[in-house]
Formats: sequence, C-alpha cells, structure tokens
Amino acid sequence: MCAGAALYYSLTFEPALGTLLTGCLVVLLAVWWGLRRWPLRPSARMAALLVCGSACGLICAKAHTDFRGPPYVTSTVGPVMLEGWISDIEPGQNGVRLVLDVHAVSGASSATVPRLVRLTHTNRLAVETGRFVRCWAVIRPPPQPELPGDYPFNRQAYFEGLDGVGYVMGRCRGGVLGVENDAAARIRNRVATTRRGLARHVKEAAGQRAGGFAAALTSGDRSFMPQADMEALRNSGLAHLLAISGLHLGIVGTLVFFAIKRGLSIWEWLALRVPTQKPAAASAIAATFLYMILSGASISTQRAFIMASVVFLAMILDRSPFSLRTFALAMIAVIIMQPSSVMTPGFQMSFAATGALIVTYEAWARRQAERGESGRRGTGFVLKSLAVTSIVGAVATAPFALYHFDRVAPLGLAANLLAMPIITFLSAPSAGLALVSLPFGLSDVFLRLFGWSLERVLAIAHWAAGDGAAGFSVGAQMPSMVLLILIAGLTAACLETNVLRRMASGSGACMAAVLVWAASPATIMHWSSSGDVYVSTDDGFQRLSFMDGEGLSPLQFADLPTSIDCGGQDGCKIESRAGTVLLGRTGWLKSQCQERAAIVISDRPISASCWPGAVFSDWSDIKAGGAVSVKRSVGARLSTHRPRCGNRPWTPCLGDREDQS
Repeated sequence: MCAGAALYYSLTFEPALGTLLTGCLVVLLAVWWGLRRWPLRPSARMAALLVCGSACGLICAKAHTDFRGPPYVTSTVGPVMLEGWISDIEPGQNGVRLVLDVHAVSGASSATVPRLVRLTHTNRLAVETGRFVRCWAVIRPPPQPELPGDYPFNRQAYFEGLDGVGYVMGRCRGGVLGVENDAAARIRNRVATTRRGLARHVKEAAGQRAGGFAAALTSGDRSFMPQADMEALRNSGLAHLLAISGLHLGIVGTLVFFAIKRGLSIWEWLALRVPTQKPAAASAIAATFLYMILSGASISTQRAFIMASVVFLAMILDRSPFSLRTFALAMIAVIIMQPSSVMTPGFQMSFAATGALIVTYEAWARRQAERGESGRRGTGFVLKSLAVTSIVGAVATAPFALYHFDRVAPLGLAANLLAMPIITFLSAPSAGLALVSLPFGLSDVFLRLFGWSLERVLAIAHWAAGDGAAGFSVGAQMPSMVLLILIAGLTAACLETNVLRRMASGSGACMAAVLVWAASPATIMHWSSSGDVYVSTDDGFQRLSFMDGEGLSPLQFADLPTSIDCGGQDGCKIESRAGTVLLGRTGWLKSQCQERAAIVISDRPISASCWPGAVFSDWSDIKAGGAVSVKRSVGARLSTHRPRCGNRPWTPCLGDREDQS
C-alpha cells in the first residue's frame, strides 16, 4: 500500500479514477489467474500480495485527492481585507505566522473564499488564538518547488487544507462578530483558545529559560520559543522533541496505562475478575485522543495517535503490542486515513525507526532466550535500552534525513543519548504529576521541575549544535532512486533473521546507493524566480545575488548566505563543477566574448555566437516560465529543467495578476 500511494504521488500526470479502477481490476484478475495456475509457490503468493496492496494504496490516494477538490487560490490577490478566526499561532523567522479560518475576503464571493490561510505577521501581535480579526493582507498560492527534488510544500498544504499563504500589511486588529454557524468551527476555536491558555500558563510556571520549550511540549504551541533554541534543537538532532508525535503520545499513553493498571490491581475483587490491562489500555486510548485534540491535532499528531491506538487495541485483543504485525496494521491504518503522509519525512522517519526498533528488540529477546537469561529488568537494562534505541533510531532515520533535509547532525547520537534519559525519567513524570496535582493547586511546583529538566535538555542541544553549523551535509540533493535502494536494504535487513545476512543486506544497499548516486545527474546551476543564482562549486553551492524577483528561494537553499552580490556590478565569473559560469549585464557579457563558458546568464536576451555549446538563460525566460536548473550527466552533458505546472491538482499553473482593492 505504501508503494502504491508513493507511485500515485510520483506520477507526472493525473490519472482518471475510472482508468485506475479498470487497470487495477485487470491486474487483480491476472493475479487471481496466476494463483490458480501456481497456487503453491511462495514467490507467486508474495507477488500477488504486493500487487494487491499496491493497487489498494493507489486507489486510496486517488480517492483522497478527488475528495479534496481543486485549490482555491491560484494567483496573487491583494492587498485585501481578510476576516477570520485565528486557529493557530506558529513561530517564523520573519515574524509569527497566523493560521486563520477565513470568514470573508473583500471582493470575493462566498464560493471562492479560501477556507484556511497562513499569514506572516511582523508587527506586535495584540490578539490571541480563537479571536476574530481583520487584516489587510496579500494572499498567494502555496509555493511550488522550483528545484528538482526540493520539498513540495504545495502538496503538503493541499492535503492539509491550507489554501493560501501571505503576509499582513500593518497588523491584525480584533473585530466583533457572532459565533460561527458551523459547529465544528466553534469547537475548533474553543480548543484553540484552551490550548493557547494552557501554553501561556505552562510558559510562565516553567521558568523564563525553558518556558517556551515546555509550552511547546505540552500544547504544541511553539510561538513562545526563541528562534535560537529552535535552531539549536534542529542542528543537534533533537528537533523531534518539538513535534507532538509518537514520543509524546507514547509517554502520555504509557503513564496513563501503568497508572490505571496499577491502581485497578489494588482492588482485589476487580483484579481477580477483570484483566486490568484492558481497561487501562482503553483509558490510554482516550487519554492520547484528548492530548491529540489539545495539542492542535496536526497531521503528525494524528498519525502518532493512530499508531498508539493500534498498540493499545492489540493489548485489549490479547495480541502482542510490539510486533511487525502490529507495525503493519498501524501503517495500513495511516495510509487509509492519510495516504499523502507517505511522502512526508515524518511518516518515513517514524515508521523506519519503529520498525527497526521492533526487529532489534525481538532479536534481543531471542538472544536472551537462547542464553537462558532470566530477563530481569534493572537499571542496567534500562540504560542499555536507551542507548540501543538512540543508535538504532539514528541509523534507521539517517537516509531520510539526508534525502529531505540534506543534513545529519554530527553529534545527534550523543545529544539523544544525553537528553532522552532526562526526558524519560524527569521531564515526562514531572509533567504527568503536574496534571494529576492540578486540582490540588500543586501543579506549578511540578511545572517548575519540568522547566528545570528542559533547561538541561536545551543546554545539551546548544552544546551539540556547536557554533550553529547546520550539520553534516553531502552538498548535493540525494536522488530518489538512491533513497529507494536504501529503503529496500533497510527492509531486507529488518526481515532477515540471520545477523550476517542482515549486515550483507545493509552493506550491499549502501554500496549500490553510492554507485547510483555517482551515476545520477547533478545540479550545477539553479536560477530561482527570487532572482538569486545558485552555483555548485568545489566548495559546495554558492549563492549569487543577481536580479530582484518576487518568488521564493528553494527550501534546500533557504539558509544559504549570499556569497557574491552580482546585482551591484556589471557581471560575475565563477568556476562551477561543470566549467565557467558567466552572469551579468549584456554589455559586460559581450566584453567576455573571448572567454570559454559552460553557462551564460544575462539580464536580457543575448546572442549565442560567442559561446558555442553553452547553456543560455535570461531574466525574461525566468519571469515568463519560472525558475531554471542546469544538470550535468555522467558524460558531462548539460541539460536544462523547468518546473511543470497543471499536471497535478496541487500544482496549478499560477497567475501573476494582483487584484488591487
């Protein structure tokens, strides 16, 4: 199912639902005929299962896309008066980001009003979550990836229901309007208000240094966190603590499960008649559901709740909660409910780490049984478990971190080994005790302890982040085929039971990935619609400021500082990994006619007679057709690539008009 969903989102065209159903039916009939002819062959049965599962994932992904419908915002609109309710406040580099449930937009009919938008607010914010506001804003479609392999934020926004992004001109002001007619919207805003109040209370009670971090862990509201702390957590490999995901829901569910299980065991009459783990598991499901709602119910939190629910449901049904079968059921449930999450780093990294940990601990248990060990769980076992969990999780998620973020924290393993015992033995219990002691007025005492423990975690993060470097990077985008090879190697290593065969599968996949990566085309130059030019040199990518555009830089290069300002001079010459790159004004370029060049970039069209065989691009091409990338194949041949639009519902061809009001 995962492969089928991934295949659908990787297509370069939008297939019709009827065509998909017909094709899948033909394939399933062929599988049925093959099983009748070779019924006893294990390879045939395995192939049939793979084909049927892929067909189910493909149809599920297509059904979700058709249910979502076309995007509401396909061109820049504004400035306009926008009215709506603030449903979330997120931190940003240029200011806070307000997520608004839109009520009305000036000049737009009710049928064309976007439902959810995210606006950057740079001035002082005087309103809170749940408040009805009016803002002068410019609204744009979610940005589409310009660079091949860059993260498609537009697809994520499409399936999360985010119709547009933009910025506020001035500041948003509170307004007065009656309650929403939609009951779901009223509940959503009530939850948002409660969540914001909880975050503010935790921030004040946990202390000035780690109050924002504590608020983020308890409510998912990260707007109180300093940007320096967020960067330190990201560069130290501890950013997973910020997302309300499997770790947080697992801690909450485990605390509730054991508290109720031990509490019910005290009642002798009930303990002798009812398995106490079953009502404890049901209570854990309810507790994790409430925590999911209170923390904002983001996509990653919903996925974590589904996984936790499958685990606790297995306990209710007297099944093993930690097995590959439970792991597979959790993945199937997530794919059915959120097939688009298959392409997100959160889905891939969480399931990769979970599957690898299940296999590791199953092998550990078998090894103990073979040695005849008693399996006593002392302090040494707990410490070894934390170390094994950190090491296995880091190894399993490293390929996905390199693919999606082009970086791996060099001290991430050490940071996790130092921070996770604090989170497990101090932060989580103190947060749970703060919740339990809330009716007695003692929660602030435990929240202060909670904040003190998180101060230690922040100290570890800043130490591991060092001077703020982004971490280890290979300097080039990992090709998709390389990631698929590494996934196949990780899967084979998990399914094998022999240690030597596991090592052979892993090492073989790594060697094949290196060879495929070396043979894949590499990006040499990218000219973004923002006007900046990115050139691959022997020292990595260099950012050259050239023209003034209205687009955004690729996410891959968002944090790359400007190396040379070519816009303030006639031209620049830089040596790339494919030869000389000339960029500048047409007059200066004509004076460089005697130079040999592989790529020529100009502000206006220029004759190609001076540089035979070179790749040319001018600013009029960028303004008309979007960004351009130049790639070099193994044979040193250069080719150009432009982003395509209109082929999928989440990549419409965007207009460039601005509606003035």
